[in-house]
Amino acid sequence: MVSLVVPARLEKSIAEENVAPSPPSPTPEATDGVMDGGFHAWSTAMGGCITVATTFGYANSFGVYQDFYTRSHTASASAISWIGSTQLFCLLAMALPAGKLLDMGYFRLTTMVGTFVYVFSLFMVSICDPQKYYQLYLAQGLGVGIGSGLLYIPCLAVQSHHWRARRGLAMGIAATGTSIGGIIFPIMLNELFKGSMGFAWGVRVSAFVVLAMLLAANALMSAKANFNAKKVQPDLKGIMTDIPYLISIFAVFVMDWGVFFPYFYLQLFAVVHGVDSKTAFYSIAILNAAALPGRIFPNMLADHVGPYNVAIPCVLFCAVLIYAMLAIKTVGGVIGFGILYGFLSGAILSLAAPAFATLSRHPSEVGVRFGIAFSLTAFGALIGTPVTGALLGPHFDWNKPIIFSATSTAAGVVLLLVTRQMLVKRRSTELI
Repeated sequence: MVSLVVPARLEKSIAEENVAPSPPSPTPEATDGVMDGGFHAWSTAMGGCITVATTFGYANSFGVYQDFYTRSHTASASAISWIGSTQLFCLLAMALPAGKLLDMGYFRLTTMVGTFVYVFSLFMVSICDPQKYYQLYLAQGLGVGIGSGLLYIPCLAVQSHHWRARRGLAMGIAATGTSIGGIIFPIMLNELFKGSMGFAWGVRVSAFVVLAMLLAANALMSAKANFNAKKVQPDLKGIMTDIPYLISIFAVFVMDWGVFFPYFYLQLFAVVHGVDSKTAFYSIAILNAAALPGRIFPNMLADHVGPYNVAIPCVLFCAVLIYAMLAIKTVGGVIGFGILYGFLSGAILSLAAPAFATLSRHPSEVGVRFGIAFSLTAFGALIGTPVTGALLGPHFDWNKPIIFSATSTAAGVVLLLVTRQMLVKRRSTELI
């Protein structure tokens, strides 16, 4: 669950490191419309926020489905986790094809196809038999994942068509949709599932809401042609032999084994530990609400001291908090954990993109590095929660998955520290 936020100051520093001068930026007169403002720019930022809310925000509500499927005895907790992790994997792994289609000028077609596939798949989930695992996996894991993947990357990357100096602000506005959707959809789904509507109509109502939001988002967003004819081709060989970059990818891959554990299992954890159902049902919403400021303020700090300097302590505290789940037994403990973990995990998930971007030697490499990094780290999100589900087992032995998740997250800290030290020597500065 990684948000693509690239501060404008960071892009400038990337360009300055390149030995060859970057091509001149087109003047406002050379572009079609106003940059860094105007109706189309702001409406595209708002449309991006709505799109992220319905894609990544909806994916962050899978803990509700995890709880419902597990207690409905659809399958084991591990098997059910494969549905959510496949959805996450497809959402991130579609970065390469979706980004390429955007570069080719097919933004509108890509988002419309993504909207159709996503909404159609959600309606298919609503008619699935909750006891038929393969139906849920195909509709929710693959269908919803692919559809949302065709929407997520383009709605963020298209902000660069309208913003230059304040590009980071625009992408930050769009990225906040993750937390907004993560607040709205868990509450909605819990209330619908446990009310008179039940599972089928609960999913169906959420699909209608998603459809309305995505139609509005498609109407708000627009793309411009790329007017910079002298594009610098990225050095793929240099990228794939960049050791700090490769270690960073591996660090996020390992972190993804553990960092999503609370997003999938906190509600079930609360229910099993006797927390009252109302509080347990709101635990995922609390987690995502706390992530909203976590996606803004740490990124602002990273503009001044560097993304690695901010991300590393946030990852470390996330690992400590997951270990602390071993001692959580009360309502206050669940709420306190949700608030702290939501803020810190929101920070590290949004700081991943600036951290990858700071490794680029030229702005033309940023998109390629994002596509490669997110497609590879998606495999960590794919296998992490099913492994924790297998460790949890049918008797809900929480110690094993908690220790595995916390240790995996802590391992990411070590790898990030190694990367930071290599970058300090390369750049001769501590502001990494």
